[in-house]
Amino acid sequence: MNLSFILNPPTGLTLTEIIVISFLLGMMHGATPDEHTWPITFSYAIGKYSTKSGMKAGLLFSLGFTAQRAFLTTLGFLGLAAFYQKYNLDGPVYMLVGFVMAIAGSYVLKGRYLHLPIDSLLGGKTHHSSQSERLPLHESEQREVPLKMTVVHGLIAGFGFGAYATIITFILAPQVNSIYFAPLPGVFFGIGTMVMQAIFGALFANLAKIKKLSEDEIKYIGTTTAGRTLYYGGIAFLLVGLLVALLPTLDSLAIPTGNPIPNLDAINVGFFLVVGTVGGIGITSMVKSFKEIAKIKQRN
Repeated sequence: MNLSFILNPPTGLTLTEIIVISFLLGMMHGATPDEHTWPITFSYAIGKYSTKSGMKAGLLFSLGFTAQRAFLTTLGFLGLAAFYQKYNLDGPVYMLVGFVMAIAGSYVLKGRYLHLPIDSLLGGKTHHSSQSERLPLHESEQREVPLKMTVVHGLIAGFGFGAYATIITFILAPQVNSIYFAPLPGVFFGIGTMVMQAIFGALFANLAKIKKLSEDEIKYIGTTTAGRTLYYGGIAFLLVGLLVALLPTLDSLAIPTGNPIPNLDAINVGFFLVVGTVGGIGITSMVKSFKEIAKIKQRN
């Protein structure tokens, strides 16, 4: 079973072959930079700052994602998923994902579920005074990252539709023998994604431990990075989703890379969302948190 066979499965497959291919596709989906998975897993996992909790973040996200994918392949078996081919849902999905991210990020950073930085953008008062920066880390106002929100994110993100979803919905699902087996391609695709997201979640969660810091300092870095990534990443998703909804042609713009693997085959809007959220906002937020800790240590 080579890569071409997995990405272009033929007809006449057995149920076992369908399940194996779905699982392998799920692993590829979870391992490649996807805008529906990586930003969310990174945000929640880094906020839990431990291998176990990071894996839990990846697992919970994938739980919601798997449920939606099982529903999707059932629609594919019944021939009711054609609307995915007719309508581009990326814009609305980006907006929904961004909205939920911003809500979760606002809760982590501010202790309430919605906060727009309009005053700062207009040159008004800043959100963090020098007095608050001098607070002991254990007295900072950040809240625990709400892991239960990852399930909601998974359900929403599952409506995103790309090359992997096309294969399991329109090629694999119609080949199963019964409606009772129709969810299986989606389930095993979700399990494959879950395996990789759990691994990446564990890795992301340990990023805050790259330097020898106290437990309070690691917690501060994790929650602050998670809050900022969710909040500002959510705003980015909202804005990009709005642009894609208004100008659908933006979603089709891509620079081919020559790599046949989906998510690595082109540089497009989704790629920039991943890089911008995880690489830009996430890593920058982590570096900023390290610097804030250094300043606090100097003052003390």
